[in-house]
Amino acid sequence: MTDEKSIFLGASRKPDDSYQKPEELLLRYGNRHGLVTGATGTGKTVTLQVLAEGFSRRGVPVFCADIKGDLSGIAMKGEAKDFLTARAKQVKLNPYEFEQFPVIFWDLFGEQGHPIRATVSEMGPLLLSRLMDLSEAQEGVMNIAFKIADDEGLLLLDMKDLQALLANIAERADEIGVKYGNVTKASVGAIQRTLLILDQQGASHFFGEPALKISDLMRTTPDGRGAINVLAADKLMMNPRLYATFLLWLLSELFEELPEVGDPDKPKLVFFFDEAHLLFDDAPKIVVDRVEQVVRLIRSKGVGVYFVTQNPLDVPDTVLAQLGNRVQHALRAYTPREQKAVKTAAETFRPNPDFDCAKVITQLGVGEALVSTLGEKAVPSVVQRTLIRPPSSRIGPITDAERKTIMDESPVSGQYDKAVDRESAFEMLQKKAGAAAEATEQADGKPRGGQSSGGSVWGEVGDILVGSGGSRRQSVAEAAMKSVVRSVGSSLGRALVRGILGGLTKR
Repeated sequence: MTDEKSIFLGASRKPDDSYQKPEELLLRYGNRHGLVTGATGTGKTVTLQVLAEGFSRRGVPVFCADIKGDLSGIAMKGEAKDFLTARAKQVKLNPYEFEQFPVIFWDLFGEQGHPIRATVSEMGPLLLSRLMDLSEAQEGVMNIAFKIADDEGLLLLDMKDLQALLANIAERADEIGVKYGNVTKASVGAIQRTLLILDQQGASHFFGEPALKISDLMRTTPDGRGAINVLAADKLMMNPRLYATFLLWLLSELFEELPEVGDPDKPKLVFFFDEAHLLFDDAPKIVVDRVEQVVRLIRSKGVGVYFVTQNPLDVPDTVLAQLGNRVQHALRAYTPREQKAVKTAAETFRPNPDFDCAKVITQLGVGEALVSTLGEKAVPSVVQRTLIRPPSSRIGPITDAERKTIMDESPVSGQYDKAVDRESAFEMLQKKAGAAAEATEQADGKPRGGQSSGGSVWGEVGDILVGSGGSRRQSVAEAAMKSVVRSVGSSLGRALVRGILGGLTKR
């Protein structure tokens, strides 16, 4: 039915609803990105599950978010049910075998998966400003804060580091204004209030160490299957801006860290962005431009990005134009916006003379979709009305006990579970304040209050080993350089910074 160079999606139907042919996604075009759309309850999650299974079978690691908890079933073997075996027969899936897939569970809050953390410096001022919905003036203060951290060798690792730095620059506003630009205490105060809100919403769990290593998302098993990284996102969706910012950060990290590979025989990683509209809702132009840039260029790194959303209008035209593989489930057309969405979806497909695409979109059943993938020479195939194949893993969520067992057996078990708080900006600024107070005491002979000199109980800055690979965490210079990467726009600039970082790492 399919060979090792493609993924079987389902079978297309003739006008009389009889079997026509298998519909496949060619692996060599898997990094040309894709789009899965459709109204609630039309089968998008199962399609995502089928795609994730297919990539994993072919040795391609996958990262996807589990919005409702349903996707966790991919970690367990499916069970024969009448509606599944009937669908397998309809699409001529023979043999229809059930299997479980190698899954690594992740969770920003560390409850339903291994914790995912990033340092504040890795996030950078642009994405932090987006996450915090800062005004232009406040974003300017954030950029100044990061610049001062670079200039003064202050590591920004967690929330308290950023809070301490902001308090410090508010105290030095007059001095800083001469060199870096105006910093008002009102702007700093507004940022601090927003940080407090983020802390209360649980964002502080995300910022810190040990930071996620991209290589841990790109694992394969001894039998050659790609790991499926499932992010528990049901609680995360309570803060949709954090969810969208985190996934944009992850895309940016992949873009900046992975080497150029051109067009490989199969992707190095496939990234599914569920509820994709959250990335673009009320997003400033600079963020949309960033997404467009990353999506356009990350293909050459071997990464495929697949947006999953209800409405094709949720994705800007500049991004939509770059999505070559498309699966369109049913849409409703009761309101003017819905009618426009149907028309837009129909017009993005290569027409099929056998049916009216816009009419069929409103008539598709559950588990049925219009499918068009890139064929020979990367030309989109004629759109086909397709029955999506049934998944081989379980449909629906797993139990808490099953999740715990999988996490205990995970290849990253114990690697990220315990947070580490090493010396960084918070402790460094405390030491400076203590030293300044002591110097004043010696100058005037009057004792000052006992400011703590801080210090970390977790070891010294620099050569702390993490993970099985024994890679070093960021030194002051590395953290500064990585922050610089956030503001470098050209590929030449990235190459220069990457080269400098590589030199530092080898020392």
